[in-house]
Formats: sequence, C-alpha cells, structure tokens
Amino acid sequence: MGPLSGIRVLEFEAIGPGPFCGMMLADMGADVLLVDRPNDPQLGLGRDRWFDVMLRGRRSVTLDLKSADGVEAALRLASRADALIEGFRPGVMERLGLGPDTVLARSPKLVYGRMTGWGQDGPLAQRAGHDINYIALTGILHAIGRADGAPVPPLNLVGDFGGGGMLLAFGVACALLEARRSGKGQVVDAAMVDGASLLSAMFWGMLAARRWSETRGANLLDSGAPWYDVYQTQDGKFVAIGAIEPKFYAELLERLGLDAGTLPAQHDRNGWPELRRRFMESFRSKTRDEWSAVFEGSDACFAPVLTFSEARGNDHNAARKAFVESGKVVQPAPAPRFSRTPGAIRNSPPERGGHGRDALEDWGFSSGEIEQLAALGCAAAPSAS
Repeated sequence: MGPLSGIRVLEFEAIGPGPFCGMMLADMGADVLLVDRPNDPQLGLGRDRWFDVMLRGRRSVTLDLKSADGVEAALRLASRADALIEGFRPGVMERLGLGPDTVLARSPKLVYGRMTGWGQDGPLAQRAGHDINYIALTGILHAIGRADGAPVPPLNLVGDFGGGGMLLAFGVACALLEARRSGKGQVVDAAMVDGASLLSAMFWGMLAARRWSETRGANLLDSGAPWYDVYQTQDGKFVAIGAIEPKFYAELLERLGLDAGTLPAQHDRNGWPELRRRFMESFRSKTRDEWSAVFEGSDACFAPVLTFSEARGNDHNAARKAFVESGKVVQPAPAPRFSRTPGAIRNSPPERGGHGRDALEDWGFSSGEIEQLAALGCAAAPSAS
C-alpha cells in the first residue's frame, strides 16, 4: 500500500545504515529482498534474528557471493530489481563481480545504491570506521557536550542513521524518480561523512554569521543557554526546556513561579550562571511528573525526559500510534505518514532464506528459473517454513 509499492529492491546483507535504509524503503511499500550470507556472520550483535527491528518488512534468500555460481544468481536477481543497495567497502562488490559497471550493463535502468562511511573515493575510502569516527571528522562530535566535559557521542544516530541510512534511502528514491523519466539507472554514492556534514548545515551558516562559537557548551542549542537545557528534578529524573522565543520564555518563568524582574535578562550571557542556578533550584523542588502537570497545556517548550520504555506509554505517542508491536517486539512505526498510501510493516525480520521462494515468484521467476537459482546456491524457503 505504501508510496513505493511496486518497487523491487535487492539488498545485500550489511550492518547499521544499510539495513536502516532497507527498512525505510520496505516500510514505504517497496518489495525488499534481502540477500543473506549462508552462515550467520553474527552481524546481529548476538541477537536472535527476530529482534533485529531494522530487518523488518523483508523476505530473504541466501547466497555465497564468494562463488561464481552465487555471483551469477545475484546478477539474475538484480536483473529483476529496480534498485540495489549494498554496504561493503569500496571495491568489494567489484572484486566479487557485482560492481555497478557489471550490473548496470545487464540492467541499465537499475539504481545502484552504495553505503559507506568515508565514500567511494578519497584518502580514507578504504579505512575502517564507525559512526563516532565519521562524525568526529565533520566537526559535529566536537560540538556536542557540555563546556566542562569531553565531546559526547549522540548514540550512533547522526552518522549511521540520519547521515547514512536515511541519506541513502533519499538518494535511492530520487534516483528511482529520475530513472522513470530517463529510462537510465545510476550509482548513488551515500557516505556517512557526507550525510553527517549535511545535517549540520544550519550551524555552518551560524558560524559564518558569527552566531555560533566553536567553544563547546557556549551556544544557544548546546546546553550553553540556561533556557535550552535539561534539569534534574526532585526524584532524580530530568525535564527538558527549549524556551527560545520571548513569549515562550515568559511562559516558562510563569509556570516556574519566577519573577522576571528578579532575574537577569534572558540574553544577558553574564547573567546565565545565576539564571541557571535559579532554574536548577526551581526544578529540584518537584518531581518530573509533578512538573509535567504544572506545564500541562503550556507553550513553554517543556517536555519530560523519558526512557525508551516510557516513551511507548506517553499519551501523545499513544494517540498517534507512534510505536507498534510486530513479532512481539515494540518498535517505532513507519514514518512519515501518507494520507492516501500509508506505509506499513509487512512482516517481522525473516530468518535466513525466509519467505524467499514467494519473493522469487512475485519477482516473476518461473518454477524452472527458481530451480536454476537453487542450483546456483540460492536458498529460498517458502512462506510456510
């Protein structure tokens, strides 16, 4: 039903941003066929497969890409796909015989999506790395943290998922749209270092305008401003405030019971330490939930800081059905939302080869062709298994 319904995507097993991209495409209705390796390479970080939420919505076949037969089977699968996504280091797919030149020669309309940390070229292209390394090189990691501490890794959200998987999904969608017009496919080079940099675009403008300091924890949005920060409450939990605009700031003071006349001005940086002290003192006088009640219905840009488990039960999240249960695992629902062609989770993460035969049939392979693929080492189980 989703907006990508009818699009076929061949995804080669990877970690992190690659599966996240595949999940996004599958959530939006694309028929994503996952090419797994025959033996578990423990890419799931020790989890049972059904816990790997990012693999939801797929069907699977297994192939040994180190064999000539496996490569031939992969090429046949790619010939029926609209897009291909892979997350190997530069040159690996070429050495396997599955590089874009080879695949596009057989399938000129194919969109070939490539996910790497450093990109397909450049001095670091062949270097190993993880999210923390990519965002370190962009300036982003340096900017996150408090003034009196070291930079703080923001989980692996900025490099792997926002700057990686989401960037690749956007690139593949763009290239698919263009291919419909031109009849020609192309390569999408999505690098986490590029995507992470792109996410920081606003700050480059602020830096050029001298509205951003490279001193960590000294700016409006990095915990420098006392009215854009988190505060501990009486019960040891936390609340978040982001009252930037004057009218929201005024309401914040009103809900806190503070008189603006007894406080430093909002933008008086010399007065920020005193303002922070007063805010800390106020928030420690009540529990997190008591403050939530105080700020109920206000525009003071207040929110309780919830754990993942608490987020599921939040009234707003529950009303929007922001979290769903699939395969006995609670997880974020597909997003964004569409009024006419909503996305959905097709199925839970498949076991290796799970539902693969059904996928091959849906992709137009005849029984004879499926048997030929099986002879090439393509293991594909029917849905009943």
